[in-house]
Amino acid sequence: MPALCLIGPGRAGRSVSAGLVAAGWELRSVLGRDADLRPAAAGVDLLLIATPDAAIPAVAGAVEPVDQTVVAHLAGAVGLDALAPHRRRASLHPIVSMPGPATDLAGAWFAVAGDPLAARLAADLGGRAHHVADENRVLHHAAATIAANHLVALLGQVDRVAAAAGVPLEAYLALAAGALANVAARGPAAALTGPVRRGDEATVARHLAALDPAERPAYEALADAARRLVPRAGGPAPTTGP
Repeated sequence: MPALCLIGPGRAGRSVSAGLVAAGWELRSVLGRDADLRPAAAGVDLLLIATPDAAIPAVAGAVEPVDQTVVAHLAGAVGLDALAPHRRRASLHPIVSMPGPATDLAGAWFAVAGDPLAARLAADLGGRAHHVADENRVLHHAAATIAANHLVALLGQVDRVAAAAGVPLEAYLALAAGALANVAARGPAAALTGPVRRGDEATVARHLAALDPAERPAYEALADAARRLVPRAGGPAPTTGP
C-alpha cells in the first residue's frame, strides 16, 4: 500500500488526501504550521505540500530530502523549482472549484508536471491528467481563475442587475447552465448568441443606458470579448437567445 504525508490540511489538501485514501493510499501523517517538517519525507512514497503558494519554497526547504520520495505541490501557478532541493518533484493542480473541505475530485482535470507519479495520482483520484510545462503554468492558472472566479463574479453582476429589475438570480441560472453546456458541445464561438452575435449594437447601447454606471465597465469589457468571437462564428446570426 503506497503511503503519503500531507503538509497543509486545508480544503485542497484534505480533498486530495481523502481521494487518495479512498483509492488505497495510506495517510501516514498530517502536518500543520507548527510541526517539525524535517522528517516529513521519510518512510512515505509521496509528500504532498498543500500550503499557500508563497509558503511552498520554505516548506519544501525545511524537509530533509529522501531520494525515493516524490515531493509534490497542488499549486496552479507555481513551478517545480519551488520544490528544491528534492530530487523527485511533481505538481498536481486540481482544475476544480473547492468551496468546501471535502470536494469529490472524481472526473476532474488535473494539471500535472514532473515525476510520472503525478499522472498516476490523477488516475487514482478518478480524474484526467494534462501536462502543463513550468513556463505555461501561470497562463494555465489565469485561465482557471477566469473559468471559476471570474464566472462567479459575473454571476454576482447578474444578481445585482436582476435585483434592480425585481427578478431573482435563480431565474437566470438555467440560462447560464445552458450556455455552458452549449460551449461544451460546440465551442465558444458557435455557442455565442445575443445582440453582439446578431450585430444589434442598438440593443447593446440600450443596455448600457439602463445599467447602473458602476455596472457598465464590466458589461462593456465582456461585450468587447464577445465581439472577438463573432468573426469566428460564421454562418447566419442566430435568432434565438438573449
